[in-house]
Amino acid sequence: MPLFDFADSDSLGNVRAVDTANVVVAVENVELLRKLQVNRLVVLRSSKAGQHLVGVVQKIIRDAVTEKALTDEPAGDELPPPVEQNVVRITLIGTFFDKKGWETNVFRRTLESVPEIDALCFPVEREKLTQFMQAISFQSGTDGQRLSLGHYTLDESAEAFLNANRFFQRHAVIVGSTGSGKSWATARLIEQIAELPNANVVLFDIHGEYHTLAGAGVQHLRIAGPADLDAPPSKEVLFLPYWLLTYEDMVTMMIDGKETNAPNQAMVLARTVTEEKRKALEAANQTELLKNFTVDSPVPYDLEAVLETLRGLDVARADGKSAGSKAGDFNGKLTRFISRLENKLADRRLGFMMTPPKEAQQLDWLPKFSKLLLSGTDDQPKKQGGVKVIDFSEVPSDVLPLVAARIASLIFAVQQWTPKDKRHPIAIFCDEAHLYIPDRSEADSVAAAAVRYFERIAKEGRKYGVGLVVISQRPAEVNRTILSQCNNFIALRLTNAEDQSVVRRLLPDSLGGFTDLLPVLDTGEALVVGDACLLPSRIRITEPKQRPDSATVNFWDEWSAKGGKHNGVADAVLSWRRQSMT
Repeated sequence: MPLFDFADSDSLGNVRAVDTANVVVAVENVELLRKLQVNRLVVLRSSKAGQHLVGVVQKIIRDAVTEKALTDEPAGDELPPPVEQNVVRITLIGTFFDKKGWETNVFRRTLESVPEIDALCFPVEREKLTQFMQAISFQSGTDGQRLSLGHYTLDESAEAFLNANRFFQRHAVIVGSTGSGKSWATARLIEQIAELPNANVVLFDIHGEYHTLAGAGVQHLRIAGPADLDAPPSKEVLFLPYWLLTYEDMVTMMIDGKETNAPNQAMVLARTVTEEKRKALEAANQTELLKNFTVDSPVPYDLEAVLETLRGLDVARADGKSAGSKAGDFNGKLTRFISRLENKLADRRLGFMMTPPKEAQQLDWLPKFSKLLLSGTDDQPKKQGGVKVIDFSEVPSDVLPLVAARIASLIFAVQQWTPKDKRHPIAIFCDEAHLYIPDRSEADSVAAAAVRYFERIAKEGRKYGVGLVVISQRPAEVNRTILSQCNNFIALRLTNAEDQSVVRRLLPDSLGGFTDLLPVLDTGEALVVGDACLLPSRIRITEPKQRPDSATVNFWDEWSAKGGKHNGVADAVLSWRRQSMT
């Protein structure tokens, strides 16, 4: 029996105007109008048999006008009684088929027809709504593993699923103001991914709030801090040696572009690094690599040797035509560059990059590091990788964009050079993305260099099995190009007008009205729109089993409690001076 077998007497009214995906319905049933709410579902009879057009109520208008306003006839001394004009504006979102092929009760995000003038419109309520939402839930993700997000606000008895394939293939955005449940939503996704036997996800944990996630499918890693430089080696501690930086990265990090001698410094750096890489390959008898290597090739080299060469050039003198000598081509032009490089080497906060351990200076280190990121450890040989949570909390903020971008670009490069039949897909969750993928207008030189890597992943990642999930509390500050490449949106409460405007521009024109709900969403409630969500919906996200450590501090409760937490101040100052929480 068809799901939408309405009697004509159940109709809300008739279609009076049609404009592509927007419909105006003149309401005749006032009782139904009183019960109707904005963002509720309605169906309209299609011109094709066995089909109904599904729409969302965008606006309800109940107005009273006089007959004079309706006709051109002059009115007498007494005004006639007012006449009601009740109108509902609807945005069409898809078509419901009683039968399509071998399937029954099928919903598609397409409009194969538009309603005819005078077509009847029916509200979807009670058991009809429950049956429809259950059909949507069953149908979501039928071509792949279903990803449960929570329950539909329209009908909490129906579970809301995402099509997991499309969610990661076409990139995704999770946005929400502080305290809206953004980390909660992320943890909800991660805990389901971790249960899959061959899951492969890297989560950039900027503030260390996801340390609570645990289980067989979750592995915790962290970028080395100053205290780790003298500690025994650990599988959990990551180093990112300087030789992984490209030429542009090095110039951005080590050379002041505003300085007069910047071009000379950049040229000497490229020449010296290339020569040191050549020496390293020759010493290792890597004849094949010597044929095609460049300054950007990930080949270990001796940075101290580079520094020694620069010092020599900075004081070198050349023979003059007359008696004596003259200043060399680079005499005195590299002094400030050398000073910056020496400061970088001496900064223990940058030890994870500038002074890596000896094992990270070997050619065989990169395959091991890449395997750790893309395949996990060998502790679980039957698993392809699981979820790797990388803690960036001890990385200095000024180099955070570069470090995050280098790890992301390394993942992309390995995937790109892996044969297609051996390529295992991986998703990168970028928490607090506004800190290291900023809008270009707000980016400094380091962040601008980092943005290029993420832009390439956003544009080309799908071809190589690299998915991107951008997570931020300030979408207005996130790179626009990257956001425009994301086709799935989980938007929790947003109170800032600029952030709401960004989300509104990213949604299809017909769904722009959804953003009016953003400031009034409850904690843990989200608007979900995109290729992975069959029905653009308001969803209450299910609480994760392991909540991230991102709860908002209860100021008044803490202030009201007897005693205090001041005993940690001395330790905090010590950690500040040591630049380490360990």
